[in-house]
Amino acid sequence: PADLPEPPRSFWSLAGPGAVLVGLSIGAGEIIVWPRAVAEHGAGMVWAAIVGVFLQLCVNVEIGRWTVATGETVYTGFARVWRGFGPLFILLNIMGWLIPGWAQASGSALKALLVGPEFGAGTFAGSLTCWTMVTFAIASAVLFGPKMVYHSVEKTIEILVLTVTLGLIGVAMTVGEADDWRELARGAVNFGHRPPGVSVRELFIWIVFAGAGGTSNLFYTFYLRDKNFGMGALVPDMENPLRGRNETISATGFRFADTAENRDRFAAWMSHVRKDQVLFFWFLNTFTLMLFIFGALAVLRPLGTVPSEGTLIWDQSKILSHAWGRWGAAFAYAGRTVFLMVGVATLFSTQLGLVDGVSRSISDILCTNFAWARRRPLSWWYMVIALTWMAVGCLLTYLTERFGFQGAELGILLQAAFMGGLAMAVYVPLLLYVNLRRLPAAARPRLAAIVMMLVASAVYVGFAVFSLASMASGS
Repeated sequence: PADLPEPPRSFWSLAGPGAVLVGLSIGAGEIIVWPRAVAEHGAGMVWAAIVGVFLQLCVNVEIGRWTVATGETVYTGFARVWRGFGPLFILLNIMGWLIPGWAQASGSALKALLVGPEFGAGTFAGSLTCWTMVTFAIASAVLFGPKMVYHSVEKTIEILVLTVTLGLIGVAMTVGEADDWRELARGAVNFGHRPPGVSVRELFIWIVFAGAGGTSNLFYTFYLRDKNFGMGALVPDMENPLRGRNETISATGFRFADTAENRDRFAAWMSHVRKDQVLFFWFLNTFTLMLFIFGALAVLRPLGTVPSEGTLIWDQSKILSHAWGRWGAAFAYAGRTVFLMVGVATLFSTQLGLVDGVSRSISDILCTNFAWARRRPLSWWYMVIALTWMAVGCLLTYLTERFGFQGAELGILLQAAFMGGLAMAVYVPLLLYVNLRRLPAAARPRLAAIVMMLVASAVYVGFAVFSLASMASGS
């Protein structure tokens, strides 16, 4: 037992975890999948993007509830229900994120920005493998350069998110007309609409991709703990094993005594979590997603351009190059360059967040559930898993090129989103159960939170069941 630490009066001293989660959220879903869907089908199903982000907001707050109250990760909470959830979530992380679709898209965007998509055709210097390796090398420098892993990830992703936001404001100011905004607004309230030819599985993927999606929402538990939210302040931060000490981090957390002071402190901490999620995750995520969609609606759809495999970001850069091109060729080139910069920032922030989050997840599960894993510090496992993950990603990228699957980034991303949706169908109801049954009475969710988690559970489980049934029937 321990008393909850007193929260700071200023919310801004705690800002950061929600912004890191936005870095994961503004990845392939915002810049590839949703703009491509709108370019092909129009804005009639934009409601699904709004619903997807809002449901994840509710889920993230409940993730924060567990970590604030206990100092543990949600993975530890799941293991308290059944030890088998540990290996299951290792499997779900591997199945969802091992094939490096985000890294490949990030490498393609970086290549397009620096040298153009046709550079080095037929050579290693122009290959997807080469540019994917470059982005993984940059990610390694961010993760294993500074002493504190989280601080490095947070600052890097905040800069990337700022770059994306400013670039998209430029899009909004120069692209489209009032009719485009009205069409976007109609699609936002067109609840339940599914365009002809779009399967339930595709709609499920779009909803999952609106936000972080999959197991990446669970990464929020690490960001809160490293930012010293609630009981997380009593847990040592994970240091870079190449720069600092190998700190021993306890697998189990704390339970606060049911006193008036602790109840007040918990309420204050949860207020900070909600502000973090509403301001950064919900508002910023919805804002950037709508601007990406608006650009596709205003430019790509009228031009009949549906971004192609292998040149997804290059094709989308028509959004600004076409809009600015009316002022001359130099402006068209500048517009393309600005959008490519936004694309690189968007995709690399997701790539960095995924390498960090998956490595944290698997190392945490190992050290929590297996005595043999605790013979090594958590930071050692993090380093080994992160470096192995990136090496395997490079190898898989090489194999996809070697055996003729180059340009399949979109298919890989869609499959990852579907696997992420299945993971959410598992952990969203499980999270509600854990918070209701394993937390002190003062920390348990109240009626409104319970209702929203039941709705979220119904959506993810329902879509997962219908999608699997339709796949099994071949429809």
